[in-house]
Amino acid sequence: MEPIIIDEIREDLSRRIAVTADRLAERTLADDPAYAALLGRGELRDRIHHNLAQSVEGLVRSSRGLPVELADARATGTLRAEQGLPLASLLRTYRRGGRLLWHTLTEAVTAHDPDALPRLLPLASVLWDVLDQMTDAVAEAYRRTEAARCDRDRERRAALLDAVPDGGGAGDGPAVSEAAAQLGLPERGRFAVAVLGPRAGGGVPAEPSAAAGPRVLWRIRSDGETGLVDLGAHPLEAVRELLAPLGVRAGISPVVEAPGDLTRARWLAALALRTVPAPAGTGAPGTGAALLDERLPMALVAAQAELADRLRQVVLGPVLALPAEDCRVLLATLGTWLTCQGSTAQAAQRLYCHRNTVSNRLRRLEQLTGRSLSDPAHVVELSLAHTACLQHPAATPPRHHRPRRAP
Repeated sequence: MEPIIIDEIREDLSRRIAVTADRLAERTLADDPAYAALLGRGELRDRIHHNLAQSVEGLVRSSRGLPVELADARATGTLRAEQGLPLASLLRTYRRGGRLLWHTLTEAVTAHDPDALPRLLPLASVLWDVLDQMTDAVAEAYRRTEAARCDRDRERRAALLDAVPDGGGAGDGPAVSEAAAQLGLPERGRFAVAVLGPRAGGGVPAEPSAAAGPRVLWRIRSDGETGLVDLGAHPLEAVRELLAPLGVRAGISPVVEAPGDLTRARWLAALALRTVPAPAGTGAPGTGAALLDERLPMALVAAQAELADRLRQVVLGPVLALPAEDCRVLLATLGTWLTCQGSTAQAAQRLYCHRNTVSNRLRRLEQLTGRSLSDPAHVVELSLAHTACLQHPAATPPRHHRPRRAP
């Protein structure tokens, strides 16, 4: 079909399209704050005018069996995505433009020759098809660009998150301060780091709203999940509450006051994580969030694995050399007695046995280890060695070890 009627009204149609572009630009700026914040009236009007003219050319080409030129539509979609204009705003303007263009065409034909309107009607379906093609091209280019931009943003954020708690390879110097600023962290404040153990499902935990808890920036890496916490006015305990629904092992660092201190805070959080043991005999991950400052003795043992192994062998070697059940009973009794702050009666209640039974077990433990539970220094040794047994299960120590005698 030859769109002869379009050729006959081109000069008048061009003037009317200019007026239509003015109207649509004014309406768009009035109705859509996103456009108003991004473009001035003149720039928006010129872009709309160009798009309307391209639509008319597409109508002419399509009616003659030629493909519609979509390069400009794709360029527009790419540009608006890079500028951050919402896709809904962009498509709404395109749809409005299509309706106004049809109205402009009918006005131009009527002004030229009212009797020629029937010659325009067959072009309606062609025009809507052209507009659909252009809108699809805009949306496709927008989504492709938006996806690429999101990938770049994720990579950039990941790099920034690596730079802050890991020191970015440059300690706590300008690189860390700059990365922290780009993440929206203040120069001084109250910060902490949370390190998560393995958990089913994975994925980044949801970031709470400001009212629900402290702001957390999550980073997933091959060695686990790390949360950089901007506490603000929230107590450190709020981090444990935030992690509780995840049901995983977690370590939480002490509070630090500057982003540059987060490098060490991450190490301390990882150390706190190591103080949360897996359930005995299950091989499954344990649960619970450990605040480092609540587990300093355990963290001390966890930080020195080789020394902890030596401590376990020297202090509890004869106990570990016993048959498995005897060893388990004595270690459980010692652990319960320590938990009960040295109360034999309370330990007996927890162990569901007679107080004398607990006393006999503790006396045997003293004889085997050469340590006295009445000596505070010996109690410290036994407590740390017991912690080492919980955190670093090891093979039975050599049987030739000779305990020292109790004074």
